Amino acid sequence: MTDHSITKPSIRRTIMATAARYVDALLGSRGCFFTFHRAAPEKIWATLPNRDFYLDLDFLDTLLTYLKASGREVVTIEEGRKRMRSNVPTRPYVNFSVDDCYRDTYEHVVPLFRRHGVPVTLFVTTGIPDGTMAMSGAGLEDTILNRDEIIVDGHRIMTDTAERKMTAYSALEARWDGPKSHVFYARFCKENGLDAEALHWKHAITWDMLEELAHDPLVEIGSHTVSHPRVSALGPEEARRELTDSRKRLQEKLGLPIKDFAFPYGRLKDCSPRDFEIARLAGYESVSTTTKGLIRSGNSSFVLPRITLNGGHRTLLVPELHMAGATALAAKVIGRV
Repeated sequence: MTDHSITKPSIRRTIMATAARYVDALLGSRGCFFTFHRAAPEKIWATLPNRDFYLDLDFLDTLLTYLKASGREVVTIEEGRKRMRSNVPTRPYVNFSVDDCYRDTYEHVVPLFRRHGVPVTLFVTTGIPDGTMAMSGAGLEDTILNRDEIIVDGHRIMTDTAERKMTAYSALEARWDGPKSHVFYARFCKENGLDAEALHWKHAITWDMLEELAHDPLVEIGSHTVSHPRVSALGPEEARRELTDSRKRLQEKLGLPIKDFAFPYGRLKDCSPRDFEIARLAGYESVSTTTKGLIRSGNSSFVLPRITLNGGHRTLLVPELHMAGATALAAKVIGRV
């Protein structure tokens, strides 16, 4: 009788996990912080016009299983900070953080991490549960996904195939990018007869959900501003309000000390020394970016590198390259930090 539980993918993962232990022995103690925004089941993921923005939940499940098999620890950012301050060697460790936080964070992401018994960090944009932030990307994608045609500035655009849906979404997302995205989105909703508020709550995480998660020992919550702006493009006072008001709001609603902050746009060109200083004065103990890099003992907790996981990269080799520092090195060589 054939044992179908021993599959080629599982054998490959076992070989990779064994090889990873040898690599880890050579590279020593280090941390690798990953970030992503949304996640969806595999059968839904394949249909999404903005699928690279989502992690395939089945792949994330596989990745978490693999990390345990390869001897890596999944930790909170707070635990990562402790290890940065210590000279005691530890096993290689990773952190997973979810930026923005949508309804699927509550419905899919946290339950998956619970099943694996490992922590996850949520960087919340408070305008989402407050209902004050126009979730133009989510509303645009939802409309394109569920309609065969849309109207944009009086022109009909066909969205009747998967390819056309992806093309339409990419073009409009690029056109709307910037501080006036809510203006374009409001016009789009009017032209297409959309209920913007209903679309918002279809995708938004709520305060009730966050209050439940706040009591979960595996969930760490941090701030991601009020309205998700490019902080470096704001005046000093407006930037200060985005960082201080979001922290204050989270503390008031959840009764937690909010110690960690992540920039919505976190590449080095998007985060000025002024912005890091604003974060320090706002009372944060760590600041996360989206620059590629690894974390070692002695690193500053105010310029934490985080590597964005692209949903289209559904192979374990990619996170392995991240954890080995290969992609960070490549980014520096080509000047895309």
